[in-house]
Amino acid sequence: MWERRAMEPMKLIACNPQVLLERARGALLGLAVGDALGAPAENMKPSQIRAKWGRIEGFVSDDPAGTDDTEYAIFSGLLLARHGSALTVSHVERAWHHWIADLDEGPFRGAGFSERGTLENLRRGLAAPISAQHRHAWSDGLAMRAAPFGVFAAGRPAEAARLVAIDGSVSHDGEGIYGGQAVAAGVAAAMAGGSPASAISAALSVIPSDSWTARSLRRAVTAAPRGERAVRSAVVIGGYPWTDLAPEAVGLAFGAFAACRGDFPSSVLTAVNMGRDADTTAAVAGALAGALSGAAAIPAAWASAIGPVRGSCLPSMRGYHVLDIADLLTPECEAAR
Repeated sequence: MWERRAMEPMKLIACNPQVLLERARGALLGLAVGDALGAPAENMKPSQIRAKWGRIEGFVSDDPAGTDDTEYAIFSGLLLARHGSALTVSHVERAWHHWIADLDEGPFRGAGFSERGTLENLRRGLAAPISAQHRHAWSDGLAMRAAPFGVFAAGRPAEAARLVAIDGSVSHDGEGIYGGQAVAAGVAAAMAGGSPASAISAALSVIPSDSWTARSLRRAVTAAPRGERAVRSAVVIGGYPWTDLAPEAVGLAFGAFAACRGDFPSSVLTAVNMGRDADTTAAVAGALAGALSGAAAIPAAWASAIGPVRGSCLPSMRGYHVLDIADLLTPECEAAR
């Protein structure tokens, strides 16, 4: 059903600056909301979630906050806003040194395994792409920060995929890159005002059809009509101790998005309640659904809980708000055609 096809630039259905801004804000605020909703359920099984909270239907913390997912998305968004389509690997590498590697880290100590490995390599004097040669280059650490590239390249999935691969070359390789490309392209297609199916097709169009990520994504969206349990069964690598596998996380996120036909609250909560790397899967599902329907689709109580990031992982990002990044990255209407 889901075949890889070359994806041409997509005509923006509503080439209106306000509509584009609404979708950009939806994508990045949706990412932050999903991250904060999913954070308490990270690394949990559905049975553990049910035992602790029943079904998660909203924030389970009195002080919800995003994690490294939101902070790294802001980091990449600022970098992209500065360089645009002229972004190079050297720009990315210098930014990692300037904003992260050469500074004291926050309590999260650089965040996930892929980020830790990257920082250790950069501090040893290694340069890209050698800096991405660590044991977790396949993680979802690029997928979690890929949405800004789809916002910037609205309607241009191939360009979104090209740019996110440049960003990812410092920290990821192989399936880790493919995961980021699928998310960036999916968000770019959703920004164009299409359907969930068009976002899924765009994601598959930019990655090798025989890759683990593509197979996982196809299995997830094929299982989606049967609900979240079927999606989880189709994708999750049973018995594997780590939950940050890019093919798994991307499959779960797109599966949730497809199962709920792009509805924002349902897409995000489905991702959350499947557990595993729940902050990342919900962040990706939120970015896709938010780009599709705009910020107005995000429940007001959820949106209002998102403030400037705290710098828990990246102190240099403290004080930035995802909505500010959305405003910086929203494309000019004519340039986005």
